[in-house]
Amino acid sequence: MLNRGEIFSFCNTVGKATPERGYQKADIFDKDGNKVKGYGGGNCQISSTLYNAVLALPNLTVTERHEHSKKVYYVPEGKDAAVAYGSIDFKFRNDYDYDIKIYSSADTNNIYVQIVKA
Repeated sequence: MLNRGEIFSFCNTVGKATPERGYQKADIFDKDGNKVKGYGGGNCQISSTLYNAVLALPNLTVTERHEHSKKVYYVPEGKDAAVAYGSIDFKFRNDYDYDIKIYSSADTNNIYVQIVKA
């Protein structure tokens, strides 16, 4: 739940991607924009999907968002939200006069995000 007036942080919510938390190495971009293998690959697809859901609602205010250093295939250009625990985050504030809940799920090919009144 995100209370009214509170800021949601993707990185603080998801936490650090480590093998102990079940992450496996996947494609990520390093700080120079090179594709390398690392933990946390795939998190940006989730943060970007959440970003686009936030953009669709008038009273959610993006307070931090970063584009990838290279074009990504899973959202239109300019609609991505890169995240890297400890350095860049996706954050937004709930400016509704009520609390909200965020639901997410995934299947083999898609990620789904729903934001509803709590």
